[in-house]
Amino acid sequence: MQEELNQFERNEVWKLVPRLNDHLVISTKWVFRNKQDECGIVVRNKTRLVAKGFNEEEDIDYEETFTPVARLEAIRMLLAYASSNDFKLFQMDVKSAFLNGFISKEVYVEQPPGFKNFLLPNHVFKLTKALYGLKQAPRAWYERLSSFLISNNFTKDKVDTTLFIKYFKNNFLIVQIYVDDIIFGSSDESLCESFAKCMSHEFEMSLMGELTFFLGL
Repeated sequence: MQEELNQFERNEVWKLVPRLNDHLVISTKWVFRNKQDECGIVVRNKTRLVAKGFNEEEDIDYEETFTPVARLEAIRMLLAYASSNDFKLFQMDVKSAFLNGFISKEVYVEQPPGFKNFLLPNHVFKLTKALYGLKQAPRAWYERLSSFLISNNFTKDKVDTTLFIKYFKNNFLIVQIYVDDIIFGSSDESLCESFAKCMSHEFEMSLMGELTFFLGL
């Protein structure tokens, strides 16, 4: 739980401010989950502070919420394409990905249960970035990530907007996004190494390596 809050500080997610009587303050809660591998063995314990986004009001707290998500068929096609062209696929997991997405509306949340500031117990947090549970959080993260990839000369696919490709002289690098999980591969493995370094410089990663298990596959 403390590590989750440390992530908030590193990403400058929020700022403690006096409570405003005329503005909605969204409650928060802790969510705990065990992450398992392909054998069902618990490999990681995850803790997430989540905003109770069902209290948000449209046009006041958020506007557009739609964000594209890769279909399982698209993942299968990428696996088949990599296999037929004989190149490796790699996986990276962006740590607390939604905390990287910027939000435009003023959103306030209650202090986390069990971690209230003793000196300012009635203060609330004003968000500068998206928090898990907010209706606009997935879209904010997708826009941040896609903007970063496009600024690094990637081209977004017109049919599948979660697929990005970067062309080199005789090679290419292909990237498939599934929310905060990213699959990537190239006909030149050195391009994958460069991409991993580029992403690690911009975002904090919790998992990187050759793809062996993904979405039950």
